[in-house]
Formats: sequence, C-alpha cells, structure tokens
Amino acid sequence: MKFIPDAAQGPSITGYGPGWIGVNGEQHHASILVSSQGLCRPWGGASFADLQSAHFDELAALEPELVLFGSGPRIQFPPPQWLAALYARRIGVETMDTQAACRTYNFLAGEGRKVVAALLV
Repeated sequence: MKFIPDAAQGPSITGYGPGWIGVNGEQHHASILVSSQGLCRPWGGASFADLQSAHFDELAALEPELVLFGSGPRIQFPPPQWLAALYARRIGVETMDTQAACRTYNFLAGEGRKVVAALLV
C-alpha cells in the first residue's frame, strides 16, 4: 500500500524550541500569527503581559473557524473581554502552551480546517 502525505494549503510549523518557532523551515524569534489560509507575520508582543483586546480583535477579522492561542511556555488564559470579538462571531478559541498549539495547528491545517495560530514565543 502506498501512502500519500496530506499537504496543508498554508504554512506549516516545522519546528519550535525555547525562543523560536519554525515556519516552512524559517526560524522566527518573535511572536507570530500563522494561518492555514497563507498568512505568516509578526503578532502581539514579546510576552503575555504585552497583549491587549485589540490583538484578539485582529484575529476575529480573519474569520477563521478556530483560533489557537499559544500563550508561551505555560498556559495563561486571556481575560474573557479580550475574546469578545471572537465570541461575537462564533469563532472558537483554544488556549494552550505554544508547543501544543504548534502541533495542533499542523494537525488541523492538514485536515483543511480554516485555523489561525496566534503564538507567543
């Protein structure tokens, strides 16, 4: 039997480690936004403390099915008011540490889901 790998339409997360995330083989040393619809760019601030409601409003404007929020090396939940724009559009939000968010993003993107990963390094 021959297996054919699924090909994600957008960027793939190809690695991660302390202080970096690899997207399509390129290392990023700052927080990033990655979308299965092709987007990969800087996002948010250097840490959880730098985030504001406007950062999450920006995610709602992308109209994904689901947002994966990678909150850094440990789970930190954003206040509900930061997520109001996402909830108003019935966009799902999952919060996890950044490494788990990277793995989950690849899985969902490979399934063809419209997913956005907002990742703090």
